[in-house]
Amino acid sequence: MPIAYLCSRYPAVSHAFVQREVLALRRRGVDVRTFTIRRAEPSELLSRTDREEYATTVAVLPARWSVLVTSHLAAFVASPRAYLGTLLRALGHAPPGLRGRVWQLFYFAEAIQVWRECEKQGVSHLHAHFANVGSDVALLAARFGALAGRGPRTWSFTMHGSAEFYDVTMHRLAEKVAASDFVACISDFCRSQLMGIAAAEHWQKLHVVHCGVDTEEFAPLSRDSTTAGLSVLSVGRLVDRKGYAVLLHAARRLRDAGIDVRAIVVGDGPERDRLRALAEELGIATAVEFAGAVGQDEIRRFYERADVFCTPGFAEGVPVVLMEAMAMGLPVVATRVMGVPELVEDGVSGKLVSPGRADLLAEAIGELAAGPAERRRLGEAGRLKVIADFDIDRSALQLQRLFVRFSTRDGAGPAAPYEAGS
Repeated sequence: MPIAYLCSRYPAVSHAFVQREVLALRRRGVDVRTFTIRRAEPSELLSRTDREEYATTVAVLPARWSVLVTSHLAAFVASPRAYLGTLLRALGHAPPGLRGRVWQLFYFAEAIQVWRECEKQGVSHLHAHFANVGSDVALLAARFGALAGRGPRTWSFTMHGSAEFYDVTMHRLAEKVAASDFVACISDFCRSQLMGIAAAEHWQKLHVVHCGVDTEEFAPLSRDSTTAGLSVLSVGRLVDRKGYAVLLHAARRLRDAGIDVRAIVVGDGPERDRLRALAEELGIATAVEFAGAVGQDEIRRFYERADVFCTPGFAEGVPVVLMEAMAMGLPVVATRVMGVPELVEDGVSGKLVSPGRADLLAEAIGELAAGPAERRRLGEAGRLKVIADFDIDRSALQLQRLFVRFSTRDGAGPAAPYEAGS
């Protein structure tokens, strides 16, 4: 039976890993339908695959009143008791104050619309990425389906972090774990954080499923280690927690030490203008390229041009761009935060430094600038690590088994008990 993936926005350039997961599941024969709370803007469709996914994805917003009214009438007729019970459940989730209740009414309205479309498509299970609005809506849609005995009756979500861990109350993480059929945690670190939040009786629902990359698509190329200078690439949203200001300060230190380094930053976001101004202030504007956001069709050429890949963030799940760089044989320098050490072993498959330390970041990059042989060694080991533990087809197989197991439970019966080390 079909399953539905639900995201707050799909497709989105910053969530290309969700699209990659959907496509990998489909290659395995899983019938995945895609839903999005908000329709992506045409300017966000940066690749051919983005445009293809956009054309087949059901969008809840902007709202179409005829669809909304029809969905709610169908739900009420199907089961008035389930309808009212789910409405009360939604209001019961609201934080104190009028604004919280209004938002829960929005989630309820969206959930019924999702339930109705899933019922029409024969969807048996809902899966949300992130513990944000997508999981709020999926929870309510599956709740109604289970009470009404129609449509999707089970649901799950992928827990990423780090943003959701900043305010566990606002995201209602303990409640979502309790209400879900299973949770796919992207790392052991992520899973451990949920274990500290959720009741022990729900630990058996927490499964580690890595995000992954296609290691054939992201394959290494031979690089000329004799070229002048060192090209350091970083890819991600231009937001505070990604630590790009630290990278710029590190680049200034390296250039002051006589190392010809050039930083290439791929991505866009609210910190773009401030980072440009900082590069000017540090006197390194000519040595920093802000390439803007690019799609999956273009990202490979940036990896191909780079000598070193760097993620200087303060809070990360397990960055997929770091996996992509390692799969292509690039040596990486990353901060020792959250789930990153599960991908990068310091001195073995890359270099790890303390977050917020421009001096240590500069030192690690400087060591790689002076050692082409070390760059090759770390790049080769990094690729092997990704192949072993972060291949998208392996992750898709794990998810497929979970979807088969839980979508056939019909929303009833306990999951297997928690076992240490599972």
